[in-house]
Amino acid sequence: MISEAGRRAVRGVMLLAVLGLTGWQAPLALAAGSDGENGAKAASALAAPERVQLAFDSMVERLASADDTEQGLVVDVTSQRMYLFEQGRLAASYPVSTAERGTGNREGSLRTPLGLHRVDEKIGAGAPSGMIFRGRRPTGERAEILTQPDQRASRDDVTTRILWLAGLEPGVNQGGDVDSKRRYIYIHGTPEEGRIGTPASHGCVRMTNDDVIELFDRVEVGALVDIIE
Repeated sequence: MISEAGRRAVRGVMLLAVLGLTGWQAPLALAAGSDGENGAKAASALAAPERVQLAFDSMVERLASADDTEQGLVVDVTSQRMYLFEQGRLAASYPVSTAERGTGNREGSLRTPLGLHRVDEKIGAGAPSGMIFRGRRPTGERAEILTQPDQRASRDDVTTRILWLAGLEPGVNQGGDVDSKRRYIYIHGTPEEGRIGTPASHGCVRMTNDDVIELFDRVEVGALVDIIE
């Protein structure tokens, strides 16, 4: 019987084969990326938790299909971090803030949905940092950015950029009263940057405004997003 460690090794070899990483490329598969100033970390300076790597491994077939991009995001609710994989490589990690009420998929729960999603739409290209969006339209008003953990904004504003997620698992986050897109689950900027790294949102995945601009410019529509805990 193959051990769990053996199964992980086999999955790793399959992942490298699917994404064309062979020979000298394979040892470098997790060494891509560059240091960022606003929360992103070079892959060479971090290691994804095992649960994050396993979540990405489970995307292999979807990543290899003709209809999907070779990008994957894993949002880890436990660590309040998002991990970006590109071409099979751990490219960057960002601090995030998921729902203050925890995880849950039902409409009206104000919780962050678990499971596999895709970036279905990108909204806000070119908007200045801090721009407030309502109904996914820029208002012309820029938010005051609060950088202290104890500071609270008067409204739950969506700022700077929006990556609108669509669920891919029927009955879990797609369809009926658990549909993530109809729940308006976004990755977006927030005025409450001081709360990033702790659960504070109303269901979405919040990022700092600089980080969401970087992610928006880097990630394509169709990128897979797995939200785990």
